[in-house]
Amino acid sequence: MSVAEVASECESAPEQARVAFVGAGPGDAGLLTLRAVELLAQARAVVVDARTPMLASGVLERWCQLDVDVIETLAHGAARTTEDFLKERARQLIDAVQAAPGGLVVRLMDGDPAVFGGLTEEAMACTLAGVPFEVVPGVSRVTAIPTYAGVPLTSTSSTGVHVLSAHQHSEDLSHLIDPQLTVVVLGEAELVTATLAQLRAAGRDRETPVAVTERGTSVEQRTTTTTLAAVARSLRNVSGETLAVVGAAVELREHLSWFETKALFGWRVLVPRTKDASAPMVDQLRVLGAAPTVVPTISVEPPRTPAQLERAVRGLVEGRYEWVGFTSVNAVRAIREKLSEIGLDTRAIAGVRVAAVGGVTAAALTEWGIIPDLVPTHEQSTRGLLEVWPEFDPADDPINRVLLPRADIATDTLVAGLGDLGWEVDDVTAYRTVRAHPPAPHIRDAIKNGSFDAVLFTSSATVRNLVGIAGKPHAATIIGCIGPATASTAQDLGIRVDVVAAQASAPALVEALAEHAVARAQAVAESGTGVVRPSQRRTGGRRRTFAG
Repeated sequence: MSVAEVASECESAPEQARVAFVGAGPGDAGLLTLRAVELLAQARAVVVDARTPMLASGVLERWCQLDVDVIETLAHGAARTTEDFLKERARQLIDAVQAAPGGLVVRLMDGDPAVFGGLTEEAMACTLAGVPFEVVPGVSRVTAIPTYAGVPLTSTSSTGVHVLSAHQHSEDLSHLIDPQLTVVVLGEAELVTATLAQLRAAGRDRETPVAVTERGTSVEQRTTTTTLAAVARSLRNVSGETLAVVGAAVELREHLSWFETKALFGWRVLVPRTKDASAPMVDQLRVLGAAPTVVPTISVEPPRTPAQLERAVRGLVEGRYEWVGFTSVNAVRAIREKLSEIGLDTRAIAGVRVAAVGGVTAAALTEWGIIPDLVPTHEQSTRGLLEVWPEFDPADDPINRVLLPRADIATDTLVAGLGDLGWEVDDVTAYRTVRAHPPAPHIRDAIKNGSFDAVLFTSSATVRNLVGIAGKPHAATIIGCIGPATASTAQDLGIRVDVVAAQASAPALVEALAEHAVARAQAVAESGTGVVRPSQRRTGGRRRTFAG
């Protein structure tokens, strides 16, 4: 049955849905276009290819509505021929349209829909069925993956580009033997290897450089550099979708590789922290090339008896405090929510001076509309806050009382220090921290068997709670701590500490890990062992080219 026959069988719904063919890019979620994000947020259904990188990248969870219907198309191997496969995929799309009358169906395609994406067959099915559609171009794998591998497709020595699909190439490739022509081949590794062998047989110089990239644009990307003569031997253990670049431009990879040479490229980093609190760390780790995994070790809950907090908030509004000191983002959130409950905003506490323990807490206040009066610049901790907190001066301070909305497990250091400075302190429980539920079994196994390359602890509580819910990290895992107190807790529990942040902040901790990784890579390069990340040593992983 032809595509036209598939479409003719599908009766139009009374309220016709519309289709958006959206290019999802090659895998890196950051390469989605603004229009793609807009349409995903509107979609009633999203049709995706089986095994697409987008399913594993969190794109759908981040941008789609919670009740969106996700439909996976037929896997390529499930159809007898390519023609049957394309027909069945077109039928699935039309079925999705009929099931979503009046709504938007997003057909999410890897790379750019118009470049080896199968757009033609499915768009024709929409046309013949009278279904309106639009096409949103995406970042093509043809250009993105070589760019992430550090291989420009054109240069002074490569003045033209020819793109082949490994399962659609012509038997005669003699028109591609010009040394100034860059050839790009996409497809399964076995078919790519066969195509490159045909290119060599057609007369392309055997010593022509070749770069073959697996899992392009993801933190699992791996690029193998070889020659046309040695490509079969070099790709013996490569499988799955790959992209090969053939031509003189491959030689520039040595100088232009920027993605696989990031300081934490490929590192699996465990962040034992709540989802909200970990977001900046996760973003920073991804920028440095890591694959972060967040495991909540603490659950934040309201105080058991909220009366004390309610009295404190009324005191803020009534002017009973000279200062309010925030030692965490959770404390900011607790006061903000309590004010909102009684119909007030920041204007209600306009006369109170505000202190923040560090930059992250200050940012939460700024987002709320409050610019803190006091933030330590050197050590961002309660000790650092005490160092810059002014003494009580009856001549300048009409009120000698400070409000500290904090966790139920907060230490007395700040309260005692403020008392020494002449202040009276109301230490109020704004929220409770309780141990979170254990992570999924595969996460616990990964922690214990060393699949994580590093763990970053941001407080003593996260150390104790991770050990309590998941056990101690593997002895070879790199352990980073936000400061000396957290490091001491880890050591007391028998955990070796490799990295301590120069400043007590999450960004400084991530930077310290990156510096450690660079030093480790340099030591590996000098020793010639070829093992950069801890997990590679334990799993026999492949060697990666690595530099800071």
